[in-house]
Amino acid sequence: MVVQLENVSLSRDGKWILKDINWQIKAGENWVLFGLNGSGKTAILNLLNAYYFPTTGKIAVLEMEFGKTYLGEKLRKQIGFVSTSLQEKFYPSDSAFEVVLSGAFASIGLYETPSDEMRKKAITYLENLGCIEYANRNYVTLSQGEKQRVLIARALMSDPSLLILDEPTNGLDFIAREQLLESIDRMAKSPGAPTLIYVTHHVEEILPVFNKTLLLKQGQIFALGNTQELISSEPLSTFFELPVRVLWENNRPLLSKLQFMNGR
Repeated sequence: MVVQLENVSLSRDGKWILKDINWQIKAGENWVLFGLNGSGKTAILNLLNAYYFPTTGKIAVLEMEFGKTYLGEKLRKQIGFVSTSLQEKFYPSDSAFEVVLSGAFASIGLYETPSDEMRKKAITYLENLGCIEYANRNYVTLSQGEKQRVLIARALMSDPSLLILDEPTNGLDFIAREQLLESIDRMAKSPGAPTLIYVTHHVEEILPVFNKTLLLKQGQIFALGNTQELISSEPLSTFFELPVRVLWENNRPLLSKLQFMNGR
């Protein structure tokens, strides 16, 4: 079992952010965590990374139970985390190659001398994710999509058992988004790939490799289960409280709003 949340609730500043979350992720499953802005997605990520501890309930991530095991860096080194919030933390002089190498040490910036094996590993990930051509460019000069691919390569350097992609296509145009999604798809299908959690509020980003989905609404689980069953017209119309149609084309969902009968 990769993730176990049992009756988890979280209160911050006297307000319930999450209520009664029960979620299990088994090895080999790749999940979409889907919810609108303010639904509690970030709170769940902070729990999984042990930045927050639950107000009530039990959590175990990678068989480490919160409250019974020393977590901190021990846990975080086994979790790859990719978020646009990381992009601003690197030094202007860091090259893309150095940013990837820093993932082997779970550091922002490269303060230790990487081994030849680490360098070869970083080059392999840069090649696999299609970013070897700009490995020597300063990270800050890269496009948004290029930065995200570099961050994924960095996250893979520690051989994580769990990889969390937190809205990785934010700010990307259509072409850059699809290029990044192709890279994620290849990575997810590669031998020894980690269990994935893909966090989004955009239906059209859901790839076939994400076979499970959790719908989160106002801090509570609306539904969870097989992606093709949940990402469909009837469940999402109820979820959005708005009539919508979902069409699956090339194993990818497309979402559109239905017109009301009175033409509004």
